[in-house]
Amino acid sequence: QVQLVESGGGLVQAGGSLRLSCVLSGSAFSTYTMGWVRQGPGKERECVAAISWIDGRTYYSYSVKGRFTISKDNAKNTLYLQMNTLKPDDTAVYYCAARRYSIGLITDAKEFDNWGQGTQVTVSS
Repeated sequence: QVQLVESGGGLVQAGGSLRLSCVLSGSAFSTYTMGWVRQGPGKERECVAAISWIDGRTYYSYSVKGRFTISKDNAKNTLYLQMNTLKPDDTAVYYCAARRYSIGLITDAKEFDNWGQGTQVTVSS
């Protein structure tokens, strides 16, 4: 059974940076489209970034494009999210998510079927 474990969340001032990591175990990491989904207070879950298992194509939501970078290391079974120029609106629980053998690049959080436990990111003004 696949397991996803996130790390790297915390408290940061506006304008600062954080890097999230997610380790996938129990299955072949390279066969999963991976993504980061966040849920802020009173908000719906939002897919902010995703990376395709087939060709490494990436997706970013409008709210984070140009500030966040998703990447992965297949040898380490690890997904990353580098978050720069953080804003208070980025405050949320960030979840690592995965779907095996996804045909297309995932842009909707509902398309993922494996989830980590989440890590809190808080950006103070």
